[in-house]
Amino acid sequence: MGRVTQGMMNAQLLRNLNTNLNRMNNESNQLSTGRKINKPSDDPVGLTFALRYRSELAANEQYQKNVDSALSWLEYTDTTLDQAGSVLQRARELAVNGANGTNPQEALDSIKSEMGQLYNQLVSIGNSQFNGKYVFNGQKTDIPPYSVDNATKDKTDNSAIQYEIGAGVKLPINATGEQVFGKADSPDNAFQVLQDLMGALEKGETGKVSELIGKIDQRMDSFLQIRSDIGAKTNRVELAQSRLKDININLQDLQSKVEDADFAEVITKLQVSENVYQASLSMGAKLITPTLVDFLR
Repeated sequence: MGRVTQGMMNAQLLRNLNTNLNRMNNESNQLSTGRKINKPSDDPVGLTFALRYRSELAANEQYQKNVDSALSWLEYTDTTLDQAGSVLQRARELAVNGANGTNPQEALDSIKSEMGQLYNQLVSIGNSQFNGKYVFNGQKTDIPPYSVDNATKDKTDNSAIQYEIGAGVKLPINATGEQVFGKADSPDNAFQVLQDLMGALEKGETGKVSELIGKIDQRMDSFLQIRSDIGAKTNRVELAQSRLKDININLQDLQSKVEDADFAEVITKLQVSENVYQASLSMGAKLITPTLVDFLR
């Protein structure tokens, strides 16, 4: 065994003091930041998990935003369809009244006038916008799908607007104008039916008015089917919303276990480290103090 010199003891003492200081510094950092990983070297494996959890949380938060947007769109579409249904219901009531052969032409003209107002209202509903986007024109959300003068012939875009509500899970959330109001130039196109009713009323053709009531009923049945589909999609999105909230809580819990400092444990460790450091200083003072002069006294 080699000879231990005063210099060796001093160097070892400094190394030990530095180790204690580093330990105290790490524990102080954990207390001040509330995190047990403040740099990669603190826990390389834990850091890998922490980064993965952060990435998954960020993706999950985006899915939650998508779900919120999808729900808002679906709810707005359902409200709009309800308004359109009310318009057609009123048109049906007018048609039933207009089909009465005892009406004088003045009464039929009055009914036609109100039918014209309903037509304009239905075109306005067809051009409904949600957050500045036309909801019934597929992916061409910046273009109004219908014009007052040509609504019966206007062809809407039939592309689906899809929202990603989970990893690899996409859901089309829009209803196209063609689905809602009927194909252009189709006999049961909602705008065409109203125009045909106006034409029949103007000519006093009460029999044709009576026939067109069936076309209104066909379109209203389509409305109910679409609203049912929207309701089913809304339920699915709400389930996804609930699941995403659960996933978020789970990921936050996992992230906390990896990253968050245990304050009681850290405070205890820091207190021990401070005591060790003070003891090291006290012992070091005794080791460094002796000199040759002290021995000669």
